[in-house]
Amino acid sequence: MDKKTATAAILLIGDELLSGKVEDENARYLVHELRRAGVTVGRIEVVPDQLDVIAESVRRLSAGFEWVFSSGGVGPTHDDVTLAAVAAAFERPIARNAELEALMRRTWGEGLHQRDLRMADIPVGARLEHGPRGPSASWPVVVVNNVWILPGVPKIFRKKFEAIRELFQGPAIHGRAVYSAEPEGVIADTLDSVVAAFPTVAIGSYPHLDALDYRVKITLDGRDARAVDAATARLVGSLGEAVVRTE
Repeated sequence: MDKKTATAAILLIGDELLSGKVEDENARYLVHELRRAGVTVGRIEVVPDQLDVIAESVRRLSAGFEWVFSSGGVGPTHDDVTLAAVAAAFERPIARNAELEALMRRTWGEGLHQRDLRMADIPVGARLEHGPRGPSASWPVVVVNNVWILPGVPKIFRKKFEAIRELFQGPAIHGRAVYSAEPEGVIADTLDSVVAAFPTVAIGSYPHLDALDYRVKITLDGRDARAVDAATARLVGSLGEAVVRTE
């Protein structure tokens, strides 16, 4: 399998995230949804509302991952520059999209303000993706190459992703967990040996200082279920009495 296949990057856009005025909810949600679909998230970046910075991240992430999901910066105000930045990343002009404009006018009627129409100014050549259920089920997502442009408001972000979720699928990711009563320093050599023996299995070690019955949670993830099971068996056997439980 190609290294880019079934991999994704998440680009969070907004000064409010970097200043702590707003706590991100979208990346956490999306990581879980993509994992369920067999898609590995390999990068999460947070950038300010600066066109050149966003464009640089978009170019780089687009080249390194099968899918890129951006969050934020698609409204009508001065700091909403994501659409222009994505256009710049791929050296495309921005133009008013007639389908989006018509949809906005039908939906909002007299409540539509002229500045709202900025959200219909998208990169030339972008496609509007409604998902498998079609236009009647969702507002479209703007897609440029492999970059999916989503809003920053969590409720809207989730609603729009739910409409397109079925479009992203990869081989199943199999996961196991082993809980150790011994701390990381004691089990580090054992972990090293298992990591070396099973290069296709991603092994993580996470101390839990407040847990009542264990000191470290060890996770084992991979697309080959047999390799994950074999690595888990090797780890459990090597840790011996240190193992509290497995999941």
